[in-house]
Amino acid sequence: MNTKLLISPQELTSLLAEKSSQAVIIDTRSQEDYAISHIPHSINIRDFFTYLLENSSPAGLKELQEYFAEIISRVGISGTEQLVVYEDTLNKGYGQSCRAAFLLKYLGCAQVSILHGGYQAWLKAGLPTTDEVPKRESSIFRLHPNADIMLTTAEMLEAIDNPAIIKLDVRDSSEWLGLSSSPYTPDFCPRKGRIPNAVWLEWHRLMNSESEIPMFRSPDEIREICHSLSITSDSTVYIYCFKGSRAANTLIALEQAGISARNYFGSWNEWSRDFSLPIDSTVMSV
Repeated sequence: MNTKLLISPQELTSLLAEKSSQAVIIDTRSQEDYAISHIPHSINIRDFFTYLLENSSPAGLKELQEYFAEIISRVGISGTEQLVVYEDTLNKGYGQSCRAAFLLKYLGCAQVSILHGGYQAWLKAGLPTTDEVPKRESSIFRLHPNADIMLTTAEMLEAIDNPAIIKLDVRDSSEWLGLSSSPYTPDFCPRKGRIPNAVWLEWHRLMNSESEIPMFRSPDEIREICHSLSITSDSTVYIYCFKGSRAANTLIALEQAGISARNYFGSWNEWSRDFSLPIDSTVMSV
């Protein structure tokens, strides 16, 4: 089944109205925001945003898989349903719904969609909300990891000196310039800087971030921005950020424009903590 990756509030409403629908809606916002109001029948899984991958070794990835398999089973998801994830707005949650979609696809879920525009788009459409928490029976989620979309540290290290592979840094400017190690606090990680030979494309650029309801730019606009960095549909692109969230947001934008890429999910949080890995620590000027 070819599931549409980005769906509108109206499309989600139609999906839920189908008698045969087994759709499950996943809210990735904080538990506090979810408690105030959410899309009816949605369940809250904040861990899709907060989980930090310790390392992208086989053992680290196995730990990630088992961690989420337990959570997903507990809320009654088997992996065969159509899953729709959302956040508040696409430009303010550091790509959290996109991170959730990436993880679900990595874990083996075939039908995953993102509510384009997030919760604010749902509210703007005048659709109903609730504070009721649905009761769901537990299930058994069966893992089918998709290693092709999960880039590891070893693979990124091997690509550093390969000019045919574009190492795309999509972090905020303070991180790219070497002024901060994370989007949280400047010294959250032990080292500041960049992966050597990376190029920069701040994740916000691929969205209409100043719009009332921020959404991804059109495929033509995304392609034009990418072409300025010599990124085309023929390019091999490895994306990283701080913890794979903004990278997932960018990955989806590129996918809409016909450009395939892989997400270095451990990103700077993993890379900077391993002092055996090289970095470009030069503080750059604006």
